[in-house]
Amino acid sequence: MRQILPLLLVAIFLSSCSEYQKVLKNEDVKAKYDMAEKFYNEGDYKRAKRLFEQIAPKYVGKPQGERVMFFFADSYFKSNDYYLSGYQFERFIKSYPRSDKIQEASFLGAKSYYKLSPAYSLDQTDTDKALAKLQTFINTYPESEFFEEANAMAKELTSKKEKKQIEIAKQFNKLGEFNYPILISAITALDNFISDNPGSVYREEALYYRIEATTSLALNSTENRKKERLEDAQSSYNNLMRYFPESKYKKKADNLSKKIQKELGSYTSAK
Repeated sequence: MRQILPLLLVAIFLSSCSEYQKVLKNEDVKAKYDMAEKFYNEGDYKRAKRLFEQIAPKYVGKPQGERVMFFFADSYFKSNDYYLSGYQFERFIKSYPRSDKIQEASFLGAKSYYKLSPAYSLDQTDTDKALAKLQTFINTYPESEFFEEANAMAKELTSKKEKKQIEIAKQFNKLGEFNYPILISAITALDNFISDNPGSVYREEALYYRIEATTSLALNSTENRKKERLEDAQSSYNNLMRYFPESKYKKKADNLSKKIQKELGSYTSAK
């Protein structure tokens, strides 16, 4: 019996494959529909989507068309083919705007682009598209069962974009050690970040790196710009302490402030 069972399973598998190939190649749309739905319900999305792809055009304008198109898009999503699932869900939304599945399709379409969002260091075009889709969903369906998940994904992607911004500013800051005019770009990038992202988890970091950048720029400035820039650097320190009095950067910030105060002191004594 133990020897027969594996052979029986192989025979069933081969029979299933043979039946699938037969249906795939014939022109019986109903047979394709039935088998596609069977594979979908069994979780065999790879074979399901091939069949749905064949029959979807045949069901345009027919009662089953809505069901076929949703399952087709969802088969791509469930087989991790997110580019095509995003595209197919968009088609579904345009084709069936009054569907009972419109809310779920909108969410899964947005989630498809969320899944395509790359690491923060790479191009964020897909992240921008995902955020736009998620924000539209959040605004349109505030009572949706998917609202919390959509909101969490939007926050994650927003944080990723903020991370990219802060890392670019830090890179400018680092390059400015050898090319001081670049520090002006770093300060501008940090100012934009702080202004545009008041609630960011990276706000403390941005405020600290502004102290570094403004201090470095001030200490290497010509005399006619030095005092003004030292005062700007001290203002950066004051801002960090105002918003984050127990900052993890406090020790380093305090040391920079001492350098600033020492230099500013020379202007006081000169009077």
